[in-house]
Amino acid sequence: MIDPAWIALSLIDRVGRRTLDALSAAFHNDLHAVLAADPHDLQKVPGVGPKIARSIRAVNLDQVEAGIARWQQHGVRILTLRDADYPRRLRPLADAPPTLFATGQLDKGRYNNRPCAAIIGTRQPTAAARHAAQELALRLAERGYTIVSGLAYGIDHTAHQSALALPSGTTLAVLGCGVLNIYPAQHQELARAIMGRGLVLSECHPDAPPGPSALVARNRIITGLSDAVIVVETSTEGGAMHAARFASQQGRTLYALDYPASGNRALIEAGAIPLPADLRDLPF
Repeated sequence: MIDPAWIALSLIDRVGRRTLDALSAAFHNDLHAVLAADPHDLQKVPGVGPKIARSIRAVNLDQVEAGIARWQQHGVRILTLRDADYPRRLRPLADAPPTLFATGQLDKGRYNNRPCAAIIGTRQPTAAARHAAQELALRLAERGYTIVSGLAYGIDHTAHQSALALPSGTTLAVLGCGVLNIYPAQHQELARAIMGRGLVLSECHPDAPPGPSALVARNRIITGLSDAVIVVETSTEGGAMHAARFASQQGRTLYALDYPASGNRALIEAGAIPLPADLRDLPF
């Protein structure tokens, strides 16, 4: 049973797992009481300032319930931390998304009972890096891994597409926008293909456009879903560096291809496990 109050609170900007847990505890697990609370009482809860308190008081639960019904009509599944189908690798994380929105094949075996590997990197890869991403995704998919990435241009696109090239291959795409507002728009066909054999996931409102903070935050979900994180190619300014930081914080095994790209060099120097550029003698 989906609790509209939980969904409403989890969609408020800067209300993550810690704040939602604190609100729940302060109001004796009655989230409807949270929504009805005086702003001064709300601000007594750790993590709740005036802006969040105002956002909580502004919630229109009827609109949220109507939204839930519409999302479900469009094939969106709603997963909360309370659900058995919620990804098991994310559940222990202190910053796990309270709610995930998913489209595609919600089969627990695709991400809860199979090994998962993130393959990530630059949107403008060299030919060698693109080939490496393709080979890595194919090899890992052949070994039963689900491939996790972010549906972006470049390495992400290649990783997803290569996993789907195998009849048994599965892949997860994590978005920094809503699952009903695929970004980039040019990847809508790829997203539909992923939904046929995997999942498209997001913590954002299903209709949300992409935003810089959401695009960074989704990296913690990409790495959190994965047993291993492979950076194929990136500069030190690339988004994959955010993912590498999250992977380290989460205790995920972090790999970087032994390429001259500035990000790869920095990651290897910082302790990432180097992978040979010729992809020989891989550890998986």
